[in-house]
Amino acid sequence: MRILIAATLVASLIATNLLAAETVTPLAPGKAAGVKKAQDADDNTVWWLLGGGAAIAIIALAASGGSSTTAASTSTTTSTTTST
Repeated sequence: MRILIAATLVASLIATNLLAAETVTPLAPGKAAGVKKAQDADDNTVWWLLGGGAAIAIIALAASGGSSTTAASTSTTTSTTTST
């Protein structure tokens, strides 16, 4: 089990280094560096809201999934008699 965990850890460390090593070109002189675009891309509000909604939905489903009660049915009969 230790060997499997160690192999997985080594593989993940190697994979992250390979994915992080992208070719970076130098910035063109006189052009914008793209800081504003990078700052705008950091807004994850929508993802946080979707994740929170999904978590609440999963919790609600798990909480209500265990009950299998049915409503009791009642019947009422009435009779009327008329005397002549």
